[in-house]
Amino acid sequence: MTHHPYGPAVAALLAEPRLPQLGPGEPVAAVRDALSRFDPLRDLGGAVTDRDAAKACHAGLWLHFDYLDESHTLSQDLHTPEGSFWHAVMHRREPDASNSKYWWRKVGPHPVLNRLRAEAPAVGYDFRTPEAFVDFCERVRGTGSADEETARRVQLLEWQLLFAHCHRLAVGG
Repeated sequence: MTHHPYGPAVAALLAEPRLPQLGPGEPVAAVRDALSRFDPLRDLGGAVTDRDAAKACHAGLWLHFDYLDESHTLSQDLHTPEGSFWHAVMHRREPDASNSKYWWRKVGPHPVLNRLRAEAPAVGYDFRTPEAFVDFCERVRGTGSADEETARRVQLLEWQLLFAHCHRLAVGG
Protein backbone atom coordinates (compact mmCIF):
# COMPACT_ATOMS: atom_id res chain seq x y z
CA MET A 1 0.00 0.00 0.00
CA THR A 2 1.38 3.42 -0.93
CA HIS A 3 1.48 6.25 1.59
CA HIS A 4 -0.71 9.23 0.71
CA PRO A 5 0.81 12.57 1.75
CA TYR A 6 -2.51 13.69 3.24
CA GLY A 7 -3.21 10.47 5.14
CA PRO A 8 -5.71 7.66 4.52
CA ALA A 9 -8.89 9.63 5.35
CA VAL A 10 -8.11 12.35 2.79
CA ALA A 11 -6.82 9.76 0.30
CA ALA A 12 -10.17 7.95 0.51
CA LEU A 13 -12.07 11.20 -0.06
CA LEU A 14 -9.92 12.19 -3.03
CA ALA A 15 -9.76 8.71 -4.59
CA GLU A 16 -12.25 9.68 -7.31
CA PRO A 17 -11.00 12.60 -9.39
CA ARG A 18 -13.56 15.36 -9.83
CA LEU A 19 -13.79 18.69 -11.55
CA PRO A 20 -16.23 20.81 -9.51
CA GLN A 21 -18.58 23.24 -11.20
CA LEU A 22 -17.85 26.97 -11.25
CA GLY A 23 -21.19 27.51 -9.52
CA PRO A 24 -22.51 25.89 -6.37
CA GLY A 25 -22.78 22.43 -7.92
CA GLU A 26 -24.67 19.57 -6.32
CA PRO A 27 -23.34 18.25 -2.99
CA VAL A 28 -21.84 14.76 -3.35
CA ALA A 29 -24.06 12.71 -1.04
CA ALA A 30 -21.70 9.71 -1.06
CA VAL A 31 -19.05 11.59 0.95
CA ARG A 32 -21.26 13.51 3.38
CA ASP A 33 -20.86 11.03 6.26
CA ALA A 34 -17.08 10.85 5.79
CA LEU A 35 -16.83 14.65 5.73
CA SER A 36 -19.02 14.90 8.83
CA ARG A 37 -16.86 12.39 10.70
CA PHE A 38 -13.62 13.92 9.45
CA ASP A 39 -11.55 15.33 12.29
CA PRO A 40 -8.92 17.69 10.90
CA LEU A 41 -6.89 17.43 14.09
CA ARG A 42 -6.67 13.64 13.70
CA ASP A 43 -7.17 12.79 10.01
CA LEU A 44 -4.57 14.82 8.09
CA GLY A 45 -1.86 12.16 8.10
CA GLY A 46 0.44 13.85 10.59
CA ALA A 47 0.64 15.58 13.94
CA VAL A 48 -1.19 18.89 13.64
CA THR A 49 0.82 21.89 14.80
CA ASP A 50 -1.49 24.58 13.34
CA ARG A 51 -5.14 24.04 14.28
CA ASP A 52 -6.45 26.84 12.07
CA ALA A 53 -4.66 25.43 9.02
CA ALA A 54 -6.13 21.99 9.82
CA LYS A 55 -9.62 23.52 9.97
CA ALA A 56 -8.89 25.29 6.68
CA CYS A 57 -8.18 21.85 5.15
CA HIS A 58 -11.59 20.70 6.34
CA ALA A 59 -13.26 23.82 4.83
CA GLY A 60 -11.52 22.99 1.56
CA LEU A 61 -12.72 19.39 1.58
CA TRP A 62 -16.33 20.48 2.14
CA LEU A 63 -16.00 22.96 -0.73
CA HIS A 64 -14.43 20.38 -3.07
CA PHE A 65 -17.56 18.26 -2.73
CA ASP A 66 -19.98 21.19 -3.21
CA TYR A 67 -21.01 21.62 0.43
CA LEU A 68 -20.78 25.40 0.32
CA ASP A 69 -22.66 26.06 3.58
CA GLU A 70 -20.46 23.70 5.60
CA SER A 71 -17.32 25.15 4.04
CA HIS A 72 -18.56 28.68 4.71
CA THR A 73 -19.26 27.91 8.38
CA LEU A 74 -15.66 26.78 8.87
CA SER A 75 -13.89 29.38 6.74
CA GLN A 76 -15.72 32.40 8.15
CA ASP A 77 -14.51 31.47 11.65
CA LEU A 78 -10.86 31.35 10.56
CA HIS A 79 -9.19 34.72 10.85
CA THR A 80 -6.25 33.72 8.69
CA PRO A 81 -5.30 34.38 5.06
CA GLU A 82 -6.16 30.73 4.31
CA GLY A 83 -9.61 31.03 5.90
CA SER A 84 -10.23 34.17 3.85
CA PHE A 85 -8.96 32.37 0.71
CA TRP A 86 -11.45 29.48 1.12
CA HIS A 87 -14.14 32.03 1.98
CA ALA A 88 -13.41 33.99 -1.23
CA VAL A 89 -13.54 30.84 -3.36
CA MET A 90 -16.81 29.74 -1.74
CA HIS A 91 -18.44 33.11 -2.51
CA ARG A 92 -17.13 32.99 -6.10
CA ARG A 93 -18.85 29.63 -6.53
CA GLU A 94 -22.05 30.71 -4.76
CA PRO A 95 -22.04 32.89 -7.03
CA ASP A 96 -21.57 36.23 -5.26
CA ALA A 97 -18.81 38.04 -7.16
CA SER A 98 -18.74 41.21 -5.05
CA ASN A 99 -18.55 39.27 -1.77
CA SER A 100 -15.83 37.06 -3.25
CA LYS A 101 -13.80 40.14 -4.22
CA TYR A 102 -14.25 41.53 -0.70
CA TRP A 103 -12.69 38.36 0.73
CA TRP A 104 -9.90 38.41 -1.87
CA ARG A 105 -8.94 41.85 -0.53
CA LYS A 106 -8.77 40.25 2.97
CA VAL A 107 -6.46 37.50 1.63
CA GLY A 108 -3.90 39.97 0.31
CA PRO A 109 -0.65 38.68 -1.20
CA HIS A 110 -0.51 34.91 -0.82
CA PRO A 111 2.02 32.27 -1.93
CA VAL A 112 -0.75 30.18 -3.53
CA LEU A 113 -1.61 33.11 -5.81
CA ASN A 114 2.03 33.21 -6.91
CA ARG A 115 1.89 29.48 -7.65
CA LEU A 116 -1.33 30.00 -9.64
CA ARG A 117 0.37 32.69 -11.73
CA ALA A 118 3.17 30.23 -12.46
CA GLU A 119 1.08 27.08 -13.03
CA ALA A 120 -2.25 28.22 -14.55
CA PRO A 121 -0.77 28.81 -18.03
CA ALA A 122 -0.23 25.03 -18.25
CA VAL A 123 -4.03 24.59 -18.12
CA GLY A 124 -4.62 27.42 -20.59
CA TYR A 125 -5.22 30.49 -18.43
CA ASP A 126 -3.03 33.52 -17.74
CA PHE A 127 -3.82 34.04 -14.04
CA ARG A 128 -3.16 37.64 -13.03
CA THR A 129 -5.37 38.45 -10.04
CA PRO A 130 -8.06 36.55 -8.15
CA GLU A 131 -10.50 39.39 -8.90
CA ALA A 132 -9.91 39.01 -12.65
CA PHE A 133 -10.48 35.27 -12.28
CA VAL A 134 -13.79 36.00 -10.49
CA ASP A 135 -14.81 38.11 -13.50
CA PHE A 136 -13.74 35.36 -15.91
CA CYS A 137 -15.79 32.78 -13.99
CA GLU A 138 -18.79 35.13 -14.04
CA ARG A 139 -18.53 35.44 -17.84
CA VAL A 140 -18.13 31.74 -18.61
CA ARG A 141 -20.19 29.99 -15.88
CA GLY A 142 -22.96 27.87 -17.39
CA THR A 143 -21.91 28.44 -21.01
CA GLY A 144 -20.64 24.92 -21.65
CA SER A 145 -17.76 26.57 -23.53
CA ALA A 146 -14.10 25.68 -23.73
CA ASP A 147 -13.47 28.75 -21.55
CA GLU A 148 -15.76 27.33 -18.86
CA GLU A 149 -13.82 24.07 -18.96
CA THR A 150 -10.56 26.02 -18.64
CA ALA A 151 -11.94 27.98 -15.66
CA ARG A 152 -12.98 24.75 -13.97
CA ARG A 153 -9.45 23.34 -14.45
CA VAL A 154 -7.90 26.51 -13.03
CA GLN A 155 -10.32 26.30 -10.09
CA LEU A 156 -9.23 22.69 -9.46
CA LEU A 157 -5.56 23.72 -9.63
CA GLU A 158 -6.33 26.53 -7.17
CA TRP A 159 -7.99 24.00 -4.84
CA GLN A 160 -5.07 21.58 -5.10
CA LEU A 161 -2.48 24.29 -4.41
CA LEU A 162 -4.40 25.81 -1.50
CA PHE A 163 -5.16 22.43 0.07
CA ALA A 164 -1.48 21.42 -0.18
CA HIS A 165 -0.47 24.78 1.34
CA CYS A 166 -2.93 24.42 4.23
CA HIS A 167 -1.82 20.84 4.81
CA ARG A 168 1.85 21.91 4.98
CA LEU A 169 0.93 24.62 7.49
CA ALA A 170 -1.16 22.18 9.52
CA VAL A 171 1.32 19.30 9.84
CA GLY A 172 4.60 20.81 8.70
CA GLY A 173 6.81 19.60 5.90
